Amino acid sequence: MTARLLSWPLAVLLLVLTSLAPAMAGTGAPVSSKTSPLPALPDAGERIRLAGVDGQPVVLDGRRAFRLSADKRRWEPLRADALADLGEIAAASDGNRTVLIAGRGGVAERIVRLTIANDGLAVHPLAALPVPLHAAQAAIRDGSIWLAGLGPDGAARLYKASLSAPGRWAAQAAWPGGAAPVALGAQNKGVFVTLADGAQWRWFSDKGWRAGARAPAAIVPGSTRAIGQAYLLYLGSGADGATRLYSYSAITDAWAALGAPQAGMPQAAVSYGEGLLAARSNANGLAFTTTELVSERQSLALLDWLIIGVYMFGMLGVGFYFYRGAKNGSSNEFFLGSRSIPAWAAGISMFAGSISSISYLAIPAKAYETNWQYIMSKMSTIAGLIFVAIMIVPLFRRLNLVSVFNYLETRFHPSIRLLSSALWMLMQIGGRMGIVLFLPAMAIGTITDTNIVACIVVVGIFTIIYTALGGMKAVVWTDVFQVMVLTGGACFAIGFIIYQLGLMPVVETARAFEKTDMVNLSFDITQPTLWGFLILVLFDVVLTFPKDQVLMQRVLATPSEKEASRSVWVFAVVLLPSAFMFYIIGTVLFAYYRENPAQLNPMLPIDAVFPAFIGTELPAGVTGLIIAGLFAAAMGTLSGIINSVATLLSVDFYGKFRNPTQEQTVRFAEWMSVVVGLIGIGIAIILSRMDIHSLLDLTIELFGLLGGSCAGAYTLGMFTRRANWQGVAIGIVAASLLTLVVWIFGLIHPYWYLALAIMASIVIGYLASLLFPPPSHSLEGLTIYDKARKQAA
Repeated sequence: MTARLLSWPLAVLLLVLTSLAPAMAGTGAPVSSKTSPLPALPDAGERIRLAGVDGQPVVLDGRRAFRLSADKRRWEPLRADALADLGEIAAASDGNRTVLIAGRGGVAERIVRLTIANDGLAVHPLAALPVPLHAAQAAIRDGSIWLAGLGPDGAARLYKASLSAPGRWAAQAAWPGGAAPVALGAQNKGVFVTLADGAQWRWFSDKGWRAGARAPAAIVPGSTRAIGQAYLLYLGSGADGATRLYSYSAITDAWAALGAPQAGMPQAAVSYGEGLLAARSNANGLAFTTTELVSERQSLALLDWLIIGVYMFGMLGVGFYFYRGAKNGSSNEFFLGSRSIPAWAAGISMFAGSISSISYLAIPAKAYETNWQYIMSKMSTIAGLIFVAIMIVPLFRRLNLVSVFNYLETRFHPSIRLLSSALWMLMQIGGRMGIVLFLPAMAIGTITDTNIVACIVVVGIFTIIYTALGGMKAVVWTDVFQVMVLTGGACFAIGFIIYQLGLMPVVETARAFEKTDMVNLSFDITQPTLWGFLILVLFDVVLTFPKDQVLMQRVLATPSEKEASRSVWVFAVVLLPSAFMFYIIGTVLFAYYRENPAQLNPMLPIDAVFPAFIGTELPAGVTGLIIAGLFAAAMGTLSGIINSVATLLSVDFYGKFRNPTQEQTVRFAEWMSVVVGLIGIGIAIILSRMDIHSLLDLTIELFGLLGGSCAGAYTLGMFTRRANWQGVAIGIVAASLLTLVVWIFGLIHPYWYLALAIMASIVIGYLASLLFPPPSHSLEGLTIYDKARKQAA
């Protein structure tokens, strides 16, 4: 009833803010172009090439070469004896590495890589071409070179080779039709061929070749470069002879014109900074210009900041409220809210703790980039939660635990408890906290000129304060409010896009690009498949649910076994519609930016697509409310992790070795909340300095590496009577080493890491247990086969 009453003012506030906003927040393009002249080269020839060799712009002019000086005021000569007799046809560069397509008469005969050594160019031959190629084009991406052209028989050919370990060229399926390419690009795990008639062909390993949107202008040969995580830049020539930059999205298959046109046809172009360096002939010789993209960040309106500020200080108020009511309370009050949390609130809090800013940003980004395949993990999870609510939760609630890892000590040995607790905390701190905190800061930094590090610090400090002060009650009740805020903001974003584009155009676009495909029945273990999700849920939810202190602490905070089970049912009921909500956001964003390609900055990471939309397309006020929802998603998860890690440090380590009073335990937990939160802030700042393709994939990978090996101990404890502590310890260590080896060699998709680690710890742990005597102590109440006995934490 409380949630329903609070949702009405939230909905009214959304409508009021929309009606008050006179115009869209983002009225201009999110990116502009800046053109700057470079020194001319008076005596250059007519068939020069441009290259980026070891990060330096280089002009290749027959047997001569020049590089741009560090101060960008002149072209310095380079020894180019190595270029003699190469007869280069074309160059391909990513701005740092360059390969020359060498041959004569327009026929490519060999490929060489260029480097700079001792003020001269050095040539490094790559593998011999399988056949000579006509109209050859090349592209460099992620340590590989792609080569396209026409063979002696006129058929299209596509090859791939490694730049770091040159071997044989691997033949790939060529584009349909067999027309000659004028441009070749590689981006976002795909290859893109532009033909002379403007046709664009797209290739992905799991989909093969598909026709793309035609180029809007004649593409200048050799002018293609990758930019950002999902875009290609091209120089296009119009009917009047002027050229301009065009972006092409590897995701939405849409072209956009960028900046103003420039007079004259370029003789050559190469990657430079965030754009291209082009060479054009004029009366003074060869003129060089750089055209770079510049992000146009907009400031949030005063109303947006007001809403964000009210929200943030409101969360602090909740923390102070519960601190005043329980400042002299017991450790049970701080850790479990005196076990008085209602089932519905605990269930919503579990949902808030499980979604985080990863769901709010990374899942829409993943759906925008790919499709709905990952949603099957949520649907499978719901089925697993039903089993958990019936069979597992009552067992643990009856034990009256504070730390779920205390179960492992009672069932096995204190060493298993300490090892598993330490690994779980490492997973949460190292694999989740930083990402959860970094995402909203990245969102704010993407759409405004706000410093990302400052944003990380502010959000982190606010969360630390209300969590350290209010304990579990502050965590749960702020979670309830935060879920309403983030859900309201997400639903408004969906409705806004549908209102702008129309429902049927969105549906038709999603159908045409297979954006709502959910089921992958492939048996390829390098892909996220249905079988992988089912196996993962079996191990991660059904067999090992108790491993997650964040979720279980909410369960343990309920008044009774019945209420504990109900809280998991509430969690399951809320999880499904919310999962669809986040994936729908990604799909409607795809439709929106396919229709409005110039409105998305091509330099942004894919994970920034939703915050970019929030900051540039929504009305003032609504932007602030959705950013508050973004903060809500992050703070809800962050507060749960801080509280749970502080609980484990206090109960599993401090309380076990120091025998403190309850007041000392609470003080220690409060200080540990501060320390853990500060560590999370530090990790988030480190992440802000890194270029990560997908934060969702990174989270899945880290969870598998750090969280799976100890989880099998719960399965062996709950479902077997024969497992002993020696075998479980061996299983944990062996599973950790096995997962590490698989990660190093990239043998399977990261989504399988967790299932592999859990399965290995279960199988190895059980088999190793057979080498030792069975447990000698009573197991009554410790397995699902026995009646539970009460035990103090």
